[in-house]
Amino acid sequence: MRFLRNLIASILGTLIALGILFILFIVIALALGESEKVVVKSNSVLEIKLDGEVKDYAPKGTDFLEEFLAFRDEKMGLNEIVNAIENAKNDKNIKGISINTLNVNAGISQTQAIRNKLEEFKESGKFIMAYGDVYNQKSYYLSSVADSVFMNPLGGIDFKGLSSEVLFFKDFQDKTGVKMEVIRHGKYKSAVEPFLYNKMSDENREQITTFLQSIWDELLVDISKSRNKAIEELNDVADNLWARTATLAVENNIADAAVYIDEYDAKLKMASGILADDELSKITLSKYISTGKGRVISTASNKIAVIYAQGEIIYGKGNEDHIGQELIIEALRKARKDKNVKAIVLRINSPGGSALASELIWRELELTKKELPLVVSMGDVAASGGYYIACNADRIFAEPTTISGSIGVFGALPNMSKLADNIGINAEQVSTNKSPNYSLFEPITDEFRTVTTEGVEYIYTTFVERVSAGRNMTVQAVDSIAQGRVWSGVDALQIGLVDELGSLDDAVSYAAELAAVVDYKVRNYPDYKLNLGDKLSGFPFMKSKEKAMIEALGLENYKTYQILKQFSEIKGIQARMPFVLEIK
Repeated sequence: MRFLRNLIASILGTLIALGILFILFIVIALALGESEKVVVKSNSVLEIKLDGEVKDYAPKGTDFLEEFLAFRDEKMGLNEIVNAIENAKNDKNIKGISINTLNVNAGISQTQAIRNKLEEFKESGKFIMAYGDVYNQKSYYLSSVADSVFMNPLGGIDFKGLSSEVLFFKDFQDKTGVKMEVIRHGKYKSAVEPFLYNKMSDENREQITTFLQSIWDELLVDISKSRNKAIEELNDVADNLWARTATLAVENNIADAAVYIDEYDAKLKMASGILADDELSKITLSKYISTGKGRVISTASNKIAVIYAQGEIIYGKGNEDHIGQELIIEALRKARKDKNVKAIVLRINSPGGSALASELIWRELELTKKELPLVVSMGDVAASGGYYIACNADRIFAEPTTISGSIGVFGALPNMSKLADNIGINAEQVSTNKSPNYSLFEPITDEFRTVTTEGVEYIYTTFVERVSAGRNMTVQAVDSIAQGRVWSGVDALQIGLVDELGSLDDAVSYAAELAAVVDYKVRNYPDYKLNLGDKLSGFPFMKSKEKAMIEALGLENYKTYQILKQFSEIKGIQARMPFVLEIK
């Protein structure tokens, strides 16, 4: 019996070892295939596709295994994209740019930053052309920067204005007997509204309408300038869907011509100065970046540290997708210890999260500001806890389309007492003291609600005081624009929540001015350690749980699942903007 058991164990061990070797063999073979050196040929066209996820900062692996296993990483860093376009402007081998992207998997502010850099590229005298079988609103906004916009004769442009959809779960809670117990401060704190009501409150509708209109106006200004078309005309096109077909889009000067892709390639050849029978040389943005063009080379010894805080704020370590106080504090301390770092820029792209983690980061920023100039650059969103960690900077830059503010806090606890009653579960508690406790299976008590409300009010008061001190405003002035309300970057500038509208580059330049340095290079933080599991998830047979669930549920159903899951994982009092806000 023992012999048989040992034999089976040996066979299984051998099979596992062979499986691991097989996986490593495939990894190395594919990596070696990908490692063939990319060369930028003369008369090349840089092709911009942004279907993969765009993050403010997407560091690549630095050691042997990470380099070999990262070949399926679909993420691109906004900093790399902007640097690549800047380098292409002066690259003699790049004749022009072709924008050909079905989707733009980036936020509106990220898209605007890329578009602004493309505007700068045009100053070089090189061409930009765009083509799409169909355009959604974001891909058209990006493509409208081109000298000429082309589309498939059977295509269309989804140009109809911005909208936002919010899901409400009160009826769902009533029917299932599972609810979220919510305590909040801020009449605009709509992150928890879907669990309180069956429809949108007037306050929430007001704030969403205001910042959607502000963002839409900003997009129209850019499109109007590029297409030489009045804003009133663009709104008419959106109201009447006068770009829904290729014929209508061309008639209304939203596109320049309806052509097939082979005809478009012929136009690219002509613009590049090559013969019609010659092969058109295209290089994708990702491959161009892989040649090193995603970096700006500098021999300067002085540094400006850019610390990226991206994702929701959680208490703990943090990673590339979540802001944890440990990783950010470590990055701030590393930057301060580097004698060549002369100033720090904190780049924030976050809807907020843990109030405690936000406070811990705020404290470290206070210590940092005593040693080095501190400038904040806001990306797509820097709201609630994201604004908490921004408010004490020497200067705050926001993009016009940044979503900011949301100065308010809430606490939310799942409760299934009604469900427990319906299915016959009774929970009994035994305690040594009289202090109020919370049970998942019992209705929330008045005493517990009172204590929790006091905690929410204390953190709200602290939040407002932090903003008051950082922005040099009275507490009353901050409270009047707080209450959890969300603002666009343009509106945030008018009410004093930010100092200036500008890009990350603008923030870096200002930080250099504060530090009185002219010649400098940028050092990016944090130093993420990418794990092996993340890289192996690129294999079809080792898909991440997220990808598997999206395939099983569909993207829209998966987003609903994520909303419920995020609320179920909330720990402690939150400084967070709406979960369910999606701009379309």
